[in-house]
Amino acid sequence: MIQFEHLTKDYNGILAVNDLTTEIPTGEIFGLLGPNGSGKSTTILMLIGLIEPTAGSCRIDGIEVAKNPIKVKQHIGYMPEDVGFYQSLSAEENLMYFARLFRMEQREYRKRIPDLISLVGLDGVSKQVGGYSKGMRQRLGLANALLNDPSVIILDEPTANLDPQGVNDYRRIISGVAKEGKTVLVSSHILSEVSRVCTSIGLLSKGQMIAQGKWEDLSRQLMVQDTARVTFYIETRDPMPEFSHPDIISASYSEDRRSATLAAHSDISDAVIDACSTAGVRLHGIRREGTSLEDLFFSYYQATGVPGNG
Repeated sequence: MIQFEHLTKDYNGILAVNDLTTEIPTGEIFGLLGPNGSGKSTTILMLIGLIEPTAGSCRIDGIEVAKNPIKVKQHIGYMPEDVGFYQSLSAEENLMYFARLFRMEQREYRKRIPDLISLVGLDGVSKQVGGYSKGMRQRLGLANALLNDPSVIILDEPTANLDPQGVNDYRRIISGVAKEGKTVLVSSHILSEVSRVCTSIGLLSKGQMIAQGKWEDLSRQLMVQDTARVTFYIETRDPMPEFSHPDIISASYSEDRRSATLAAHSDISDAVIDACSTAGVRLHGIRREGTSLEDLFFSYYQATGVPGNG
C-alpha cells in the first residue's frame, strides 16, 4: 500500500508537489500520469526516500519513508527511466551485485535470479550489459525492480525503450505481480500505455492531483466535452458490417464498404475485430490514433474550469 498525506515539496518558492493526498491500495496498478514538469519525478523521489518532503508524508506499507529511508527500501522495487548497470558485467552478475546490497541470502538470490532473467526474456544472453540495446537494459531493469520480492514496485516510464514484444511482456509481468498482491505505481506521460495496463489512474498537473479513478470512469468523465476521442481507420478485404457500439461517436464508410473511419470514446479495437470475425469479414488492417495527453487535460480543464498550463 502507498499513502500520500498532504505531501508537499517546495523548491525556493516553487511548488513541485502541492498538498498531495491519496491512497493506492494493495494489489492496485496505479498510473501516475502527467506531462513533463507536472511533479511526477519529484513525487517518486520522495516516495523512494531520495529527497525529503517540505511538508506532509508518504508511507509504504505503513512505514513513513522520510523517517525510515533504509527500512522502507526493503519493501520497494524501483526502476528509473534511465536504467544504469555495470557495463562489464553480465545480467546475472549485475543482479547478484544488487542482491548483496539488499542483503539477500546467497541461496535465495541464486535461485531467484535465473527465474527473473527468464521472466523478462533475457535467458540465454551471456554477453556483458555494455553490449545490450536500450530495450534489453529496460528488461534487465524490470528484473532488478523485482529482485528483492518487494511489496511495492515503482516504475518510471517503463516502456520507453521497449519494442512491441517487450511491451507485451511488460504488461504480462506487471499484471502477474499485481495478482500476487503487490502494489505497482507506473509513472508515465504516455496515455495509451497507462490506460491499457493500469487499474486506476491519477492525473497530475502542477504538483496537484486533478482527477483520479478507474480508467473507464475517468475517461468518460474527461471526455464529456467530446474533445477527446480515439479514432480508428479500418480496412477489410470484404464489405464490412455496420459497427455498433455504445462508445462510437461517429462512423463513415467508403462506397464499397471496405474502409471506414470510426471515432469513439474508448478503445473498441476488440469489438471491431469481433464484429468482423462474426460477419466472416477478413480484416486487412486497423490503425488506432489515441487522444493526446494535452487534449485530455484540455478536456478536463474545459469541463471543470480548472486553469490549464498555458
